[in-house]
Amino acid sequence: MSIFIFIIIFSILMAFIPRNALCNEIITIEPHDTNEPLENPYMGWVLHYYDNVPAHYGSRLEPSDTVDDYPGLTVIYLRIPWSYIEPQEGQFNWSVLDTPAQRWVTKGKQIALRLSCSESWMRYATPEWVQKAGAKGYNFRPGDGVVEDGPYWEPDYNDTIFLDKLDNFLKAVAERYDGNPEVAFIDVGSFGVWGEGHTGASTRLKYSAETLKKHIDIHLKHFRNTLIAANDDFSSQDNAVIDYALEKGLTLRDDSILVQAKERAYFHANMAQDFWPNLPVILESEHYGGSKARGCWEDGHLYLKAVEEYHASYASIHWWPREFLNENEELVQQINMRLGYRIQLLKALWPAKIKDREPFKFSAQWRNAGVAPCYNGGYPAVTFKDSKGGIVGLFVDQDFNISFLPVGPRDQTESKAQSKSFLLPFQLNPGQYDVYISVGNITGTPKIALPLPNNDGERRYKLGVINITGDYAVKVGEIGDKSFLPVKWIIHHQLPPGVTPFCHFEHNNEIKFFGYPVESAKGKFQMEGEVNLGFAFNIPEEVKGKKYHVKIGLWIPERAGQNNERMKPDKGDPDRRINTGTLEVLPSGKTKFNKKL
Repeated sequence: MSIFIFIIIFSILMAFIPRNALCNEIITIEPHDTNEPLENPYMGWVLHYYDNVPAHYGSRLEPSDTVDDYPGLTVIYLRIPWSYIEPQEGQFNWSVLDTPAQRWVTKGKQIALRLSCSESWMRYATPEWVQKAGAKGYNFRPGDGVVEDGPYWEPDYNDTIFLDKLDNFLKAVAERYDGNPEVAFIDVGSFGVWGEGHTGASTRLKYSAETLKKHIDIHLKHFRNTLIAANDDFSSQDNAVIDYALEKGLTLRDDSILVQAKERAYFHANMAQDFWPNLPVILESEHYGGSKARGCWEDGHLYLKAVEEYHASYASIHWWPREFLNENEELVQQINMRLGYRIQLLKALWPAKIKDREPFKFSAQWRNAGVAPCYNGGYPAVTFKDSKGGIVGLFVDQDFNISFLPVGPRDQTESKAQSKSFLLPFQLNPGQYDVYISVGNITGTPKIALPLPNNDGERRYKLGVINITGDYAVKVGEIGDKSFLPVKWIIHHQLPPGVTPFCHFEHNNEIKFFGYPVESAKGKFQMEGEVNLGFAFNIPEEVKGKKYHVKIGLWIPERAGQNNERMKPDKGDPDRRINTGTLEVLPSGKTKFNKKL
């Protein structure tokens, strides 16, 4: 093909491409996951502050020590017998819960509760006054079951007096904690030794599914706005209880992962499959020291495997937290990369420059790299900020909810494309702005931490910049001795009828006199192109000896008082006027113009 024919074909093709497309560069970024731990709602590590025995595992921590160095810690677990909270009927020691809770709540963490009724280390986990009120129960010795002289007492879980007192207790608890955003979840901890849903280490008595359902129902009666967890060991009494818990909207927790070794490390991953698509599953490992001493822990890889198979959102620190972290740092990092949800921005595209009247188009590719959905959901939002960090534009895509992102095997999860066109707000002035991405509620408040760099401290992440061009730009000449300001107007696109230039001479934020177009502006600003139209002015006697800011612009007099009365310059003040410089009027009447543009 000859060069002449090539030029002709190229020219024909170019004619069909919009002029905008030739000059409007598209910015494309493909950020990498920062591999940092994320602290997000409905997921994270759970530190056992009280672990039935109050001395485990928060007692070694100074009151000021909130273990801020533990990556991904979001919840403090207060698992303690009922008798510590209500030592006398109707007399509550809330400080037992509220004191440690406040240490972490002030750091943005949540608490979780399990209030047990039977323990293998103290006689009355259920307060003694419940027994004295006539509630039936049994003495037991761990390993032997019910024995007459057993050192510990467990209530009959179906006894009406016990259930009535329990109902009153949970009512009082719920009045303080139900629906409280500081509470992540509460366990049904009123059944079984340690509140674990079985009697294997206590009386060894068997109870019907109906009895366990009563315990679930009492919790549901009072905790209507807080996530409730049912223990997988409820199935040791009757499998129907787990089905009932699922039906009633409870989530699942599995205690003591790795209490045994290898293929017996856990048993109920299949049970979790009905829960995790809609509810955050909770895993608790066996006491780390005990598991390690029995040779069950090995390198902890089975804990990570359980997180994968259960699609867990929460994982426990069931030991002294720093000892566990120091000995399992790599495992903790691996679990953090999969636990719960992990929303990755794989790609983002937007135009490098747009005109003020054009829509802002943003496209992205998103993926959930975690094992669980983002249950509470969230919407991507793009934020424009000025050079001082002020928000000048916010654009929320309410049609794209990240809760719909699928989960899958590590590095194999399907991604989803987002594409949205937004109208620019009327108050946005042209200029260069920083572009940030976030995920949050439908009004744009960021809620979800993302594994991205350049966090502004409020969970917005800088991606790049965008330039917004206005309706016009200007070039000004020198004023000289003729009281005339030459102005060249560069009009970017057709403007509405009635556009008129204005010129203000301002001192101390007050307009003292005006400049006037030297000829009629009618019809001159209708089309894209250049217009040479300056201002003449007369200097009043009373303004001599002062300096004045010379501010110009375009406006439509018929729109006076409306937010769109002035056209938007490429560069101007927030009031859409262009400060061209300072005019100094000497006492003699002569002028000196210090041009800014």
